Amino acid sequence: MDKGNIILIILLGSIVSLIGTMIGASLGIIVKRPSKKFLGAIIGFAGGLMLSIVVFDLIPEAMSSWSFIGTLFFCFLGIICIVMMDTKVNINESKFKHNTHLKVAFMAALGLMLHNLPEGVIMGCGFARGQSLGLKMSLIIAIHDIPEGIAVSAPLMASNVRVPKILLYAFLTAFPTAIGTWIGAYVGSISQNILGACLSFASGIMMYVVCGEMLPESNKLWDGITSSIGILTGIMLGLIMTKII
Repeated sequence: MDKGNIILIILLGSIVSLIGTMIGASLGIIVKRPSKKFLGAIIGFAGGLMLSIVVFDLIPEAMSSWSFIGTLFFCFLGIICIVMMDTKVNINESKFKHNTHLKVAFMAALGLMLHNLPEGVIMGCGFARGQSLGLKMSLIIAIHDIPEGIAVSAPLMASNVRVPKILLYAFLTAFPTAIGTWIGAYVGSISQNILGACLSFASGIMMYVVCGEMLPESNKLWDGITSSIGILTGIMLGLIMTKII
């Protein structure tokens, strides 16, 4: 594959991921003064959708790429790594002490950035193998990136962060997709074991971000049926997406 085609694929992959993420971020900030009930529902919805995609899509994809034991091991490794970051790394504790929304946004963004790298690899490999497969993977990834944008923007809205900063943070979460797209396009064909390890590791991170941060935050914002409906709706929509797309 020549240099011009690789650059074109990188640009397309970056734009696709950015469009999906920014649509989600825009949905998260469309209400200027969101109520706790609304934020609880939308964070729960994003968390449920992300969890559904991990359980019904990413993990099965990882297991089809290599062994069950390998998938399980790297899932646990991803969980352990993000737990250590959550408990040990100093992320300006004085700032987060009285504002857990910022911590949720930070953890969600971190997990999504790591998750977007293998997404980019998959997209790049798809284009390297054929235009049809590449376009199909681009569509799937763009749709998947919409709840990711919501996951970052909604808790930032709860922290009264300015809209330009929210859009900037959402943009940064999509940046690793460009790196992954370059890797996939440059290599052309990636090892199934490496792909399985990346998907498994990202799945572990995403599971902790959803179960350890987003869902508890959703219930904390509004401990009622609205948050629960948001979570369940997200899970069901994720299941539908994995079946149809």
